[in-house]
Amino acid sequence: MRPHILIPASAALLLTACAGGNFRPVGDTPVRIGPAYTVRGTTYVPAAAPGYDAVGYASWYGNESGNRTANGEQFRPGWITAAHTTLPLPTYVEVTALDSGRRIIVRVNDRGPFAQGRIIDLSRAAAEELGIKAQGHAAVRVRRVDPSEKDRKRLREGKAAASLPPVSGRELQGLRDRMAAKDR
Repeated sequence: MRPHILIPASAALLLTACAGGNFRPVGDTPVRIGPAYTVRGTTYVPAAAPGYDAVGYASWYGNESGNRTANGEQFRPGWITAAHTTLPLPTYVEVTALDSGRRIIVRVNDRGPFAQGRIIDLSRAAAEELGIKAQGHAAVRVRRVDPSEKDRKRLREGKAAASLPPVSGRELQGLRDRMAAKDR
């Protein structure tokens, strides 16, 4: 091969590798808590939070396809993932839609949302799975869980975890009452 052809070809190959190949492989280790950080004047302090259980509002995002998540993975809007301001990365949470009682398990691998009143940003696929995509945002419960290895593996591969039955009427009413008290 002629040297003047080899050099540009090598440079093009190197630039291609840099453009798309520097993402962290999808995995559950290491789990990262990270230092405190500030966004738009608000300071967030990540913590282990093993008993995390909160009600608030969820939104969804999907236009950032291909960007790097906070834990270094590639963001894929078609995967069941989410962003949270303070939970360790990655973490698994159960998200319950308070309008329907529908619930899903989601893998948290990014930071956000940074809008007041929002406690979680779901990927497009997670919002679809939960049935809230058309709404744009919805009242939810977010509870940290420890799913089975089979569900973890499915989520790491971009698939949904096993479906969960909806929350019972009595429990759902209790969650709605918690949300109403929080909104006061």
